[in-house]
Amino acid sequence: MGNLGWPASAGVDLLTCVMVMGLTAWISWRVGRVSVVDVAWGLAFVAVSLALAVASGHWLSWLLALLVTIWGGRLAFHIQRRSRGHGEDPRYAALLGDAGFGTVIRKVFLVQGLAVFVVSLPLQTAAAYDVRWRWLVGAGVAVWLVGLVFESVGDAQLAAYRALPKGEKPPVMQTGLWRYTRHPNYFGDMCVWWGIWLAGALAVGWLPGLLTIIAPVAMTYFLAFATGARLLERTMMQRPGYPEYAARTSMLVPLPPRG
Repeated sequence: MGNLGWPASAGVDLLTCVMVMGLTAWISWRVGRVSVVDVAWGLAFVAVSLALAVASGHWLSWLLALLVTIWGGRLAFHIQRRSRGHGEDPRYAALLGDAGFGTVIRKVFLVQGLAVFVVSLPLQTAAAYDVRWRWLVGAGVAVWLVGLVFESVGDAQLAAYRALPKGEKPPVMQTGLWRYTRHPNYFGDMCVWWGIWLAGALAVGWLPGLLTIIAPVAMTYFLAFATGARLLERTMMQRPGYPEYAARTSMLVPLPPRG
C-alpha cells in the first residue's frame, strides 16, 4: 500500500491548493492584475505533485511529480513570457467588471483552487495506493508525451506566426498543427491530464480509476467549454477569415480539414 492513504493525501492536496492560491491572491492584489492566476495555474499542480511525492515517498508519485513539473513549469513560463508588458486579460476584465476584491477571490481564486483540487485527484490516488497494472503507467506516460508535444509545438508555431512582420502575416494561423485543430495547445493539455489519470489512478485499480475520472473530464470541460476554446472563439470569430477556418477545421481533436 501507499504511505499516505486517501484522507491524508487529500489533506496534503487541499492544504497546498489553499497556500498557493492564497499567495497568488496576495500577489494579484499587490500588482493589480487578476491574470497572474494564469501563471499560478500550472505552478499549483507542480506544488501539489511535489508535496504529495515528498509526503508519500511513493515511486509513482515521484514519477508523476516529474511529469507535472515539466508540463506545469513549461506552461507557467510560456504564459508569463506571453503576458509580459500587457495589461489585464480581457477575459477577466469582462467577467469581473468593477467587482471588489472579495468578489475576485470568490469568482477566480476560490474557483481555480477548487479546480486544481479536483483535477489533481489522480495525484492523490497515486500517493495513497500501490500500482496494480504497471503497463497502464507506461500507457499514461505515452499519452502525456503526446499531449506535451502538441502543446509545446502548437505554442511554438503560434509564437512564430505572431512574430511575422505585419505585411507577411496571414489573417489566421492555419499551418502546422493548426491545420488539423484550431486549438492544438488545448488538445495537448487534455492529453496530458488523461495520461496522468491513466498512470496515477486507473493503474492502481478499476475503482480508484472510476472514482477519479471526474478529474480529466473536468479538465476537458474547462479547456473546451468553460475558460478555454469556446470563450476564446467568441473573440476569434470576429477576425476576418476565422469563421471560414473554423468551418473546415476541427475545434480540438486533430482531424483532416473538411472540404
